[in-house]
Amino acid sequence: MTLRIDIGGPPSERVRFAASPLAELTAMLHVLAEPGHHPRFADWAADIRAGLAPELTERLREAEFLWRSSRADFLVPSRPRPTLAEELDDVDRIDDESYVTAALITTCGSNRLHFAAPSPLADATARERALDRAQARGALQESFAQRLLADPVAARARVRDTLEQCAEAFFDAAWAGIAVELATDLRLKNDLLRRQGIGAALASVSGAVTLAPDGDRIVVDKLQDSATTAHDTGVTFLPSVYGRPHLVAVYAPGWPPVVQYPVAEPGQEEPVPLDTVTLRLEALAHPVRLRLLRTLARGPHTTGELAHAWELTLPEVSRHLAVLRRAGLLSARRQGRYVRHTLKVPAVTALGGDLLAAVLR
Repeated sequence: MTLRIDIGGPPSERVRFAASPLAELTAMLHVLAEPGHHPRFADWAADIRAGLAPELTERLREAEFLWRSSRADFLVPSRPRPTLAEELDDVDRIDDESYVTAALITTCGSNRLHFAAPSPLADATARERALDRAQARGALQESFAQRLLADPVAARARVRDTLEQCAEAFFDAAWAGIAVELATDLRLKNDLLRRQGIGAALASVSGAVTLAPDGDRIVVDKLQDSATTAHDTGVTFLPSVYGRPHLVAVYAPGWPPVVQYPVAEPGQEEPVPLDTVTLRLEALAHPVRLRLLRTLARGPHTTGELAHAWELTLPEVSRHLAVLRRAGLLSARRQGRYVRHTLKVPAVTALGGDLLAAVLR
């Protein structure tokens, strides 16, 4: 499953790399809301939460739907600015309908099509539908949606004020602390883009982001099959330190495509593609293949030895071994007349982590 971004067309700036204070603040807020996703930041999150004023803690709780499960589109800028204030000014310029729709999508945990048209700000039926969906999610979501629809200007101002309070409380210091890391990553990406082209730059982002062979599409390994175009706008890539391990993609109609990617850590392994994880799970789902793996876990075996151990036919064992090999769970080595099959223990050991990484990506 993939997200495909069509970048064919005349614009010369089809891909750009830049840092966004607002997107990084949103990543930090996600860490505070979902610390289980970010074990390496657990101590940081605990310290920040302990030091927040009670009023700010409550404000973050009342608006956390904008960044907890997914990010509201307006919080991931396609045209980053040097400062948080400038990016918040850009958010203020977004019309109420676009802002409210994006906020309701994350608040209600619903499909974008449910709020596409007519606008719940102008249509009573759409408004009731939005409130019903928010109510189904919980009392906090219902309260936030009610305030947003009753007075979008006041609700938007409160969200901005909350983000500005976060800047003073912890973001400004954290942003200064990661400035060198982000700048180093951006120099690398832009140098690759200039010298070697889009493919090399994307390869340095993540193994989950590739350029299609035709050079006109960016393919992102995600849990959903989706497609969008960036003919007129290009695609913006935002490095993130606090966003690890997530690979966030904004691609809703009307919003230029943006990808926020985690800055690589030294020694970090490339992510295993979702297709590979799926293939391995399917291979392990068959009881016969699990029995074969139990035997192989004790040491290398030939096809004949496995067939004898489990009272199976040679062709049957061969078919199951072929599935396990395709999934990358076995290796085979010829010794004289025989081929001995060996379990790849690291591949099986990493499967849980690979699955979690694919889900969080």
